Amino acid sequence: MINKNGNIIASAVTNLDLHDMSRAAKTYGVRSFYVVTPLADQRELVEKIVDHWVKGVGATYNPKRREALELIRIKNSLDEVADHIRDSAGYAPKTVVTSAKRSPGNISFDRFRRMLSNENLYLLIFGTAWGLTNDFMTGADYILDPVIGNTDYNHLSVRSATAVILDRLFGNQT
Repeated sequence: MINKNGNIIASAVTNLDLHDMSRAAKTYGVRSFYVVTPLADQRELVEKIVDHWVKGVGATYNPKRREALELIRIKNSLDEVADHIRDSAGYAPKTVVTSAKRSPGNISFDRFRRMLSNENLYLLIFGTAWGLTNDFMTGADYILDPVIGNTDYNHLSVRSATAVILDRLFGNQT
């Protein structure tokens, strides 16, 4: 990730992001929701939150929340995510990154929706803080169009952007 000054950082994981993004993922039929952080304390925090809702008191208190948080897989890096998918599927996924900025060669939501109907696997990657690094973006297979509202303000939270994007890709198109 980068911060507002363009420096490479590791951003913090938030409890709200875990809950809201996993619930959106479950709603739209996403197979797994990977939380990636190189920070051991952040991985431990995510494990503690997930364990509470999947195995602890939260699992019986709110079974619907348990179903959503069961999608979470915690990894140190995106390489680990790709390896995990490759091990289970037999081949590596194509990477699709998101950004609030337009980039040359972006693919539209319509095009990506059509791509999703084939047999390929895609890893849709969301960033936090001020977004993914330029090097990471250029290394992806595809860059998805940004979510654009009807004003010039464009700085959605990752959980809001996730919900909008998943709805555009998997929601009822009527």
